[in-house]
Amino acid sequence: MPQNATESWEYTISIPNDPHAVTVCRRTLRLILTIHGLIRLTDVAELLAAELISNAVCHTKGPAALRLRWRDGVLRIGVWDGDPEPPQLAAGLADVAESESGRGLTLVQACSDIWGWHPLPRGGNGGKYVWCDLGAA
Repeated sequence: MPQNATESWEYTISIPNDPHAVTVCRRTLRLILTIHGLIRLTDVAELLAAELISNAVCHTKGPAALRLRWRDGVLRIGVWDGDPEPPQLAAGLADVAESESGRGLTLVQACSDIWGWHPLPRGGNGGKYVWCDLGAA
């Protein structure tokens, strides 16, 4: 039975640097949203999570983590990876249309309510955290 969609929750999934991680994260995200009665967000949330995880797996060498947080009617999808370099957004639609890569963050920007990133301190794991928000409305 789905839980009340107004209750806050958070999950973090540690993933290896493996292309299979994208599929594992998408399926886990679908299960989490279904259990919490948020199935209506699943398709867009899966796309956003897959793009963020794909970037972490393709552009870094170490492990990553997917964090899902529901609070105040907003789903935050975030990905940590060990590379402190900022994520690269394509310069324009022409770049996206003609390139075989670089579409991920353009999709995240287009499909989420807001997105961003921030570096993490070297004293901890370092790297960066890239996130996007998806409202329930």
